[in-house]
Amino acid sequence: MKYPESFLKLIEDFKKFPGIGSKTAERLALFTLSSMDKEDVNLFSTHLVDAKTKISTCPICGVLMESHCGICEDETRSQKAIMVVSDEKDVFILEKNHIFDGLYHVLGGSIDFSRGIQAEDLNIDSLFKRLNGVEEVILSLSGTVEGELTAQYLKELLKRYNLKVSRIAYGIPVGADLSYADDQTLERALLNRQKYE
Repeated sequence: MKYPESFLKLIEDFKKFPGIGSKTAERLALFTLSSMDKEDVNLFSTHLVDAKTKISTCPICGVLMESHCGICEDETRSQKAIMVVSDEKDVFILEKNHIFDGLYHVLGGSIDFSRGIQAEDLNIDSLFKRLNGVEEVILSLSGTVEGELTAQYLKELLKRYNLKVSRIAYGIPVGADLSYADDQTLERALLNRQKYE
C-alpha cells in the first residue's frame, strides 16, 4: 500500500528537523493523524506560524526575542561581562541553570570551512561595538574543531582591547555540545574558566 501524497509530504516535513530520520518522521506523521484531534493540529500549525513570524533575533546580542530583548533590557544583569556563544540554544541552556548574570553575544554558528562558513558569515563585528565598559569576554564555544577555530580567531581580534578574555573550562567534554552537559558540569566549567592565552 502506498501512503497518500499529503501524508508523504508530512513525513518529508518532519525529516527536515535535526536528528529526525525516516522512521521517526513516519511515526510523528502517524501520531499527528491518528492521535491528535483537528483542533490540536490547527493550534500546532498556528504556533508554528506565530513563532516564525513573531520571533526575531535581538539586533544587539542576537538572542531570540518577540517584541523586546529580556536580556539586554534587564538592568540587574552585569554589564561588565559578555559571554560569546555559538547559537541561541546555548543561551537558553545557560539561563535555565541560572549560573551567569552578565550579557550574551550570539555568533549564529562557528567558523566551518568544510561547510563554507567564514568569519564574515557570523555575528562578530557587532561584538566589538559592545565592548565599552566591558571587563571580560567569556568564550563559551564548544570543544569541537570549529569551536576551537572560532575561539582562536576571536581571541586574536580581542587582543587590541584592554579586557580579560577567558574560555570556559574543559569540564565540557571535547567534541561535545553544550546541550549535552549536565547542570553540575556546565556550572563547574563556567566557574573554573581561565584566561585564554
